Amino acid sequence: MRYTLLLHYPEMDAATLGEEVLAAGQQAFASYAATLHQAGVLLAAEVLQPSANTTTLTMAGGALHVQDGPFADTKEQLGGTFVIDVPDLDAAIEWGRQAPSIEWGAVEVRPGGVFTVDGAWVPNT
Repeated sequence: MRYTLLLHYPEMDAATLGEEVLAAGQQAFASYAATLHQAGVLLAAEVLQPSANTTTLTMAGGALHVQDGPFADTKEQLGGTFVIDVPDLDAAIEWGRQAPSIEWGAVEVRPGGVFTVDGAWVPNT
């Protein structure tokens, strides 16, 4: 079953972190991704750009509204995702527990509902 690990944490830039901390974080994520890949559970991963680069779309009264920034204005932002395929929630929680960003934020573990294969929707079972 597919689960998405949603990594929420305070946004930090390279200048704030410093080169050494940034390099250590990048190495931790590279190692984590390699471990997921070697275990055969990694389907996709993505580090997102800062929330300042987000555009949020909503539809109200039939009109499209385009807003700069994320929908929620919070201290923590969605910083990245890992999509994994594991037997059950316990396995997904175990992989989420190992995400490097859990040291400075939250990891949301959410099962997928459906996903696409060659343009067709497939139930996540």
